[in-house]
Amino acid sequence: MNDDKLKELAERPIGRLLWEYSLPAVIGMLVMALYNVVDRIFIGQWVGPDAIAGLAITFPLMNLTTAIGVLIGIGATARVSIELGAGNIAKAENILGNAFLLTFINGIAYIILFVIYLDPLLRLFGASEATAPYAREYLLILMPGCLLTNLTYGMNNLMRASGYPRKAMITMLIGAAVNVVLDPIFINVFGWGIAGAAIATDIAMAAGAFFVIRHFVRRDVTLRLHRGIYRLRWSIFTGIVSIGAAPALVNAASCIVNALANNALGKFGTDRDIGAVGIMVTYTSLLVTVVLGICQGMQPIVGYNFGAHHKHRLSRAYFLAVAAASVITGAGALIGLAWPSGIARVFTTDPELIQATDTALSLCLLAFPVVGFQIISTSFFQSIGRAAESIAVGLLRQVIFIIPILIFLPPVLGIKGVWLSFPISDAAATIVTAILIIRCFRQLRRVEN
Repeated sequence: MNDDKLKELAERPIGRLLWEYSLPAVIGMLVMALYNVVDRIFIGQWVGPDAIAGLAITFPLMNLTTAIGVLIGIGATARVSIELGAGNIAKAENILGNAFLLTFINGIAYIILFVIYLDPLLRLFGASEATAPYAREYLLILMPGCLLTNLTYGMNNLMRASGYPRKAMITMLIGAAVNVVLDPIFINVFGWGIAGAAIATDIAMAAGAFFVIRHFVRRDVTLRLHRGIYRLRWSIFTGIVSIGAAPALVNAASCIVNALANNALGKFGTDRDIGAVGIMVTYTSLLVTVVLGICQGMQPIVGYNFGAHHKHRLSRAYFLAVAAASVITGAGALIGLAWPSGIARVFTTDPELIQATDTALSLCLLAFPVVGFQIISTSFFQSIGRAAESIAVGLLRQVIFIIPILIFLPPVLGIKGVWLSFPISDAAATIVTAILIIRCFRQLRRVEN
């Protein structure tokens, strides 16, 4: 085993360590986000506004597949980091093997279910006669590749947790490069439209999955896939799920949010407003992606040092991560508020869709600067094995506050009520998150003393 990779987590200065782990993670996550962003730009520019609205309808189902993936990927990563910090290498490899097998089992199950029930699900999430054909065509082709995405995402995080942040970045770069090259060829040159975007993404997903599996079968890596680690164990399964439940529930809950938002927009607005929420989500997702990269850089540092009982190091890693994430979400909010029409024109030339997006961004981003703090805090609780707090913080914004607001505010304020639901829930969730974080650090200080 390469002990030097793990010693870095316990001995190197936290600021430098967070930078060296977060930068490759941020680059990798941004590159991975290009899978969706490139699809949406090319589809919006070359296929049309109904197609990008149809693509927005697919977001809830894509979030469900992501939820299933992060349930295993994030949970396994947190557990592996803690076990490596405690010196339990054999258990860490058993977690790796169980996570690998569970990803395949879950992926096959949701592909079958989603294909069978695709049409009623699309209607539930707000598809109209104009947008449903685009959404259906895209998802039917993309679904098999989602399993490969979950595999790549989960194993990529485990690669980073075991001391290979740069390799984890390369995994994402490979897939994104393939997607960026193939998208314009398949969509425009071959004339395959939205189906071409899905095919290009599938091929890109396969390329990333091949690279990450190739890493874990090598004999000279910290953790590796080998015989004897794949037998499913209940204790490992429950340990993974207890930590992975928070991000999984957040992603699953966002399906409900998207469904409520799309249906409210369909009732009080038009398909152009649904397209606007698609552009808004794409823009904010890019900013959140950077924050998630910081989370991924922080997670192995916090998890390893928590397992090794170095509480001062995990505290410093958390506060540095919060500062960096807040700069990202704050700057992103300012840009979105100052230049909403310019952002819309990246995705479309349709005047009505540009106007709808202008309104959406101007209202939805009002409290976005505090979102970075919420995301980092959720990841922090996951990293130290506090499942209850991570679930609570993760669900505050996505369920506890925003769903009731989306139900009651639009009938009063119309479409403006849909857009204002986002900043109101962000502000309320931040207050509760701050209370939970303060209580957590007080408890950690008492244990340390």
